[in-house]
Amino acid sequence: MSKSLVYTKTGDKGKTSLIGGTRVPKNHYRLEAYGTVDELNTFIGMIRSYELDEVTDKQIIDIQHKLFYIGAFLATDSNVTDLREKIKYDEAVIEKLESEMDRMESELPPMKYFVLPGGHPAVSYCHISRTICRRTERRILSMMEESEIHPWVIRYVNRLSDYLFVLSRYLSKYYNINEIPWVPEL
Repeated sequence: MSKSLVYTKTGDKGKTSLIGGTRVPKNHYRLEAYGTVDELNTFIGMIRSYELDEVTDKQIIDIQHKLFYIGAFLATDSNVTDLREKIKYDEAVIEKLESEMDRMESELPPMKYFVLPGGHPAVSYCHISRTICRRTERRILSMMEESEIHPWVIRYVNRLSDYLFVLSRYLSKYYNINEIPWVPEL
């Protein structure tokens, strides 16, 4: 019987390896950053558990792939390996998110108020993903205080949170769910 590749026992004392082999504590700022990217990717995957149009499904899969690249970037110790230099930072990817937002927004009524999250599980997962995306951005910005971050990473994550908000509104329409506006009682 061969040994499992999932458990190595090397993290049993609270340390793990970055890409390149550098050992760091499991609460290291890098792990906070790429662990939050992983959490975000997981919740975005939940959106795909529901019926979606083909364009949206493809876009979400593409986003999940990009998040794996970002996670690899954040997990790489550039003092040990040049993997970070091999990762492609294509501005067209950000432009695609923007064009998808434009496409979805063209089918939506103008927004006059904030909306309360919910109405359908997929819509709720969009909002959960959006808030995790904002936390991801904060973790990456914290990491930036200690390590160089390619500006594309910040731009992509920032745009992704916008995309997730627009997607929540688009899916509300797709599932024929009424958005509930938040109207302050002042």
